[in-house]
Amino acid sequence: MSTPVAPSREDRKRCWESRDIYFSCLDAAQVVVPGEEGTKCDAQKKAYGTDCAKSWVDYFNKRRVLAERQKATLKEVERQRLEAEAKGFRR
Repeated sequence: MSTPVAPSREDRKRCWESRDIYFSCLDAAQVVVPGEEGTKCDAQKKAYGTDCAKSWVDYFNKRRVLAERQKATLKEVERQRLEAEAKGFRR
């Protein structure tokens, strides 16, 4: 069995561009979890899967979900902070 060849700079660039285009489509469709968009982003998803190694796709997809959860958590913390300040609580 041969050792897999590392992707070239151009391969990585193409992968990242395909990922960004696919994730932009997901954002436009208001979908957080890749794969839950139905047929809305089929062309972009296909290019993403073709241009990126499966391990990269898995990583980027998990990272997207985690980042969206972190954003939601930070937004909620900020909302609670503003609510507490409005009630007269200070740090």
